[in-house]
Amino acid sequence: MSERKWTHQTAEKISQCLEEGLEIKVSATVVRRLLRKLRYSLKSNKKCLSSGNSPDRDTQFGIIKRHRDEFSRLGEPIISVDTKKKEMIGLFKNSGRTWRQTHKKVKDHDFRSEAKGLAAPYGIYDIQRNFGMLVIGESADTPEFAVNCILMWWEKHGRHHYPEARRLLILADSGGSNGARPRMWKKCLQERLADQYGIIVTVAHYPSGASKWNPIEHRMFNEISKNWSGVPLETFDTLVNFAKKTKTKTGLHIEAYRDQRTYEKGKKVSDKEMAKMALIKSTELGKWNYTIQPREPEIGECPQSSLQVKPEPIEDRHSSNKNRPWNFIHVISRIRDLFSLLPEKSIAI
Repeated sequence: MSERKWTHQTAEKISQCLEEGLEIKVSATVVRRLLRKLRYSLKSNKKCLSSGNSPDRDTQFGIIKRHRDEFSRLGEPIISVDTKKKEMIGLFKNSGRTWRQTHKKVKDHDFRSEAKGLAAPYGIYDIQRNFGMLVIGESADTPEFAVNCILMWWEKHGRHHYPEARRLLILADSGGSNGARPRMWKKCLQERLADQYGIIVTVAHYPSGASKWNPIEHRMFNEISKNWSGVPLETFDTLVNFAKKTKTKTGLHIEAYRDQRTYEKGKKVSDKEMAKMALIKSTELGKWNYTIQPREPEIGECPQSSLQVKPEPIEDRHSSNKNRPWNFIHVISRIRDLFSLLPEKSIAI
């Protein structure tokens, strides 16, 4: 019997073949005991071989480590971002098992046409706070969607937990909606994060084939997958609820939201638009490392948040937090403050 054949046989079948082919009579129990004695056991395939073999792989990991050490020392925020595996919404089988008295009946085939929708879970993991946020997208996974998720994290958590932050480090894969190549990713970071909040955004991408080393993969996504394993994801809210309930002994806490907006694929960014960006590529592996500086708003321009956030009270807009969005009321208030310092004969507004 060839190796290909016997490695796929049950102990009973091996026992039968030994008796028929070699006239050796042995029970299946003895076969199992002998196999264990020879250190054989049933094993599945193990996904561990990297498809990428970039010569700059080790160098890039060193750069990422230096970035993390620097930002941690200065108390600046560091987030790891990525899109989790897309999930079909409906009564479909979900790998895993749960404690039940009877089986949960699901569809016998997973046809995309029968799904209620396709969820694109985008995650933001705050490395220093061990906090995660999952945004369940219901449209295309585009760079615009990715940046809006990061913006949602910043508006809800980032600027409150890091009120003095002037820089933000983003760790991302080299492909996908937040990859190193899409121009729209960089454009949205420039306009919606750097310009809007006056924050310096540094991005470091993991080399091709090294996405498993992105912290969000094993610290957040892995825990979420274990939490909803074996449960049919029948609605978008099912994903949200299970993500919110994900906790670990190390203190991981996750918040989850739905993003029901529609995102258009294939949007292009012209060379002219790229030239206007305050994007500085690193002198070392600039294809994976770059910094986006905030630009001064043009005269008459009043950038607004892409998210519909509840307006803050007027008195809060006069606070010293410089990370708040630029707005007309804030500017008028500052002008009044400046005029109050002038002599009484000065013109008042």
